[in-house]
Amino acid sequence: MTIAIRPAVPADIPAITRIYAHAVTHGTASFELEPPDEAEMTRRMSKLTEGGFPYLAAEIDGRLGGYAYAGLYRERPAYRKTVEDSVYVAPDMHRRGVGLALLNALVEAATARGFRQMIAVIGDSAQVSSIGLHLAAGFHHVGNLENVGFKHGRWLDTVLMQLALGPGATTDP
Repeated sequence: MTIAIRPAVPADIPAITRIYAHAVTHGTASFELEPPDEAEMTRRMSKLTEGGFPYLAAEIDGRLGGYAYAGLYRERPAYRKTVEDSVYVAPDMHRRGVGLALLNALVEAATARGFRQMIAVIGDSAQVSSIGLHLAAGFHHVGNLENVGFKHGRWLDTVLMQLALGPGATTDP
């Protein structure tokens, strides 16, 4: 299996929408309760790409196996060099290295764009695969927010992880 990482394009939206809908409906990686439609996913992609943020796709044997993007961690100007990552993998592609390939490429793309910190906001402290993915990419644990989301009939924590990009905080931006 060869994983090709490339910039995501609007033609990827149907597959991206399906992957995300599965995550929203069946998982706790996203705290959304209803999956957005293709028009909304197109709007979200456009906002990120027009803002200069990386949005990547993993293609496996001609098929979209996952996607990842980075967006501002927070909207306030002082956060302008800090991004939050999102990585979603098709359910039948889990545990095949797709997530790590996407995350490593996303880190590289965000660093090349001059961002200095990447934050992972992981829904549910029981998301051991997502936590492990981020650890494998060099992130470190910086905290937990306990019981901040309610989904699938239970309270969920949020795990915060962080990775310095490029020179990180050792120099001014």
